[in-house]
Amino acid sequence: MLTARQRLLALLTLCLALLAAPVLPAQAAVPASGHVPVVFVHGYNADPGVWGSLREDLRADGYADSELFSFGYDTHQSVNEVLSSRLAAYVDEVRRQTGAARVDLVAHSFGSLVTRWYVKFGGGGALVDHWVSLAGPNHGTSTAWACALWDQACRDMTPGSYVVKNLNAGDETPGAVKYATFWSNCDEVINPDDSVPLTGAANTPVGCLKHNDLLGDDPTSAGVRAFLRS
Repeated sequence: MLTARQRLLALLTLCLALLAAPVLPAQAAVPASGHVPVVFVHGYNADPGVWGSLREDLRADGYADSELFSFGYDTHQSVNEVLSSRLAAYVDEVRRQTGAARVDLVAHSFGSLVTRWYVKFGGGGALVDHWVSLAGPNHGTSTAWACALWDQACRDMTPGSYVVKNLNAGDETPGAVKYATFWSNCDEVINPDDSVPLTGAANTPVGCLKHNDLLGDDPTSAGVRAFLRS
């Protein structure tokens, strides 16, 4: 049996050990560098290479390559049945790699529907900080009828499709996510032009630009980067 002195010494030793133990930090919303990771999602019949200009602009703003990610995918598949779940898995991997609690999503064209479905129905509402749509067919585009007979993604982009109806039913910009859209009144792909803006989003007209020109337009890039800083 321990004596009173031995018990006191044991207690003092335990207290000193607890004081010396390191305190582990809780998971941060952003990595140590201070930026929320950005995930770019390209549009129909495109690939991650379309983001070169905006990636360079973000690097100039101080982002590291390890904070910029591009989701590449088969753009001929279903938004709700295939692509949004694949995006969800990709975002989870980005969060695992970076240690960030949330990501920012920047989408062009068809990628806007994929990212919106993930946010609204795929659990992304709690994991996305900012969502940006460049020239997205958010309310459908009549030009998609040209390929809708043989392509599921085109069917998803048509006005009144299952995907478009469900995304715009009720709240178009649900949850605590910050939403922004950028749209052109000369867009040859999105018809009508005002398909892009969403109720509850920061909707910015960029003037007369072609559909893909938004990807390399300096004022549009500045607007996107300012929004990501908000």
